[in-house]
Amino acid sequence: MSLSTCPNRVLLIGALCLGGCVRLGPNFQPQREPWVEHWNSPALDQAVETRSQPDIRQWWRVFADPTLEGLMAEADAHNASLQVAGLRVMEARAQLGIAQSGRYPQVQIASADVLYRDRKVTTPEAPQTSSFWQYSAGFDIGWEVDFWGRFSRAIESADAAWLAAKANYEDALVLLHAQLAQSYFALRTAEARLHIARDNARLQKRSYEITERLFKSGETDELDVQQAKTQYVSTLSSIPDLESQIMRSRNALAVLIGHTPGNRAELPDLTEKEGVVPLVDRAVLQDVPANLLLRRPDIRAAEQKIAAQSALIGVAQADLYPSLTLLGSIGWSAGSLAGIPNGLSVIGGPSLRWNVFDHGAIKNNVRVQDARLQQLIVVYRDDVRQAAREADDAASDLNKSLEREALLRDAKQAAKRSLTLANALYREGYSDFQRVLDAQRALATQEDAYLVNRSNAVSDVIALYKALGGGWYSDQPLIDPASRKQMQKRTDWGQLLDEPASSSANASSPLQR
Repeated sequence: MSLSTCPNRVLLIGALCLGGCVRLGPNFQPQREPWVEHWNSPALDQAVETRSQPDIRQWWRVFADPTLEGLMAEADAHNASLQVAGLRVMEARAQLGIAQSGRYPQVQIASADVLYRDRKVTTPEAPQTSSFWQYSAGFDIGWEVDFWGRFSRAIESADAAWLAAKANYEDALVLLHAQLAQSYFALRTAEARLHIARDNARLQKRSYEITERLFKSGETDELDVQQAKTQYVSTLSSIPDLESQIMRSRNALAVLIGHTPGNRAELPDLTEKEGVVPLVDRAVLQDVPANLLLRRPDIRAAEQKIAAQSALIGVAQADLYPSLTLLGSIGWSAGSLAGIPNGLSVIGGPSLRWNVFDHGAIKNNVRVQDARLQQLIVVYRDDVRQAAREADDAASDLNKSLEREALLRDAKQAAKRSLTLANALYREGYSDFQRVLDAQRALATQEDAYLVNRSNAVSDVIALYKALGGGWYSDQPLIDPASRKQMQKRTDWGQLLDEPASSSANASSPLQR
């Protein structure tokens, strides 16, 4: 059928097809767990003090540590895992662009040919030679009408995958900030324990030297000397392990902020709060509502994966029905040989294709997509439960660490007093040296236990904010400048690389699609 003769009829057919388009497959239903609306951890209600809390997007400011804040900024700018997560967002955005191209004609081919023909024919009369040029040009177009929603569902799926990639980027921020804070305070804890070990080693060395002098003067026996030496050397033996922990923590921090491990010159100055482990109180438990569970980036990513898979069911179901494609072609041809006419042709019309005998392949593909959807729904529900468990565990552990803090502080003070009394009794001759050694050992143990418990409380705070999805904010772009420069040099990215980071969104905004 020629478009030049029946344009109105073709347009009418196209309008009828477009007007009757439907979208097969289920529409995405936002996931909601009814129990989340009423769930709350009892441990989160035990705040006994009210004070202003930092933005949960940058929860590490609760520690008021400028060094930690500087490391966070370095990690946001240079961490490799975060950079990969940002690049995956760009990949998903490009995939969305591929899906969106389905709105336009799928076939758009322009062609041109120039042929030269030289023909020689030998006959009894005389050889004949003919040569001529032949020219042709054409443009073909094919547009499959989205009658069953195949392309719109594909766009819906790609859009949800893009949102999931952005949520995964924010989840990478959550994990990065929590890991960096844990490594930072592991460093501070090891430094503080090293100070305690060295202080106790100096104290025990003095006792060892005193007992050695008394033994040489005949005022005590060798047993006191060997016991004092044993305790002193045992404390010294713990120092190399603590120094090794400090080095490992420094290397971990270097990798997290994108610097070379083992090169102290590349690390920021960490001496300002060396050996300082902050004291945590229950005030940090306030203002961390349980409804933040659904704000967790990994929970939102799991929901967007459900949305993407739900749309793929519609894409699979569209294969069960015929596809209607509007075809058109314009062609021109000419030649240099006399008698060959120049021609212009315009052809157009619909094309119907239907895979009738698929032997159940299409139906089973629909079932495959549906099974995958149900898997993601189950995973989502389990992820929400796991998030609630992590939040409750972290809050409970924090409360117990704070309970132990008061007890261990009293025990440490008692150990100091016991050592003072043991030394006095030993000098006055009312007790043997063993009681001094026992008091020294008890003091070292209690000081270390008190410090470790303070460190555990800090770790519990970090785990609590991580469980609630805190720390998803960064003022850095999705793509770091160096990667952006490399990619723009290789490929035309248009405006895609200028997309702002999704983490800068308002933290109080509701979950939206």
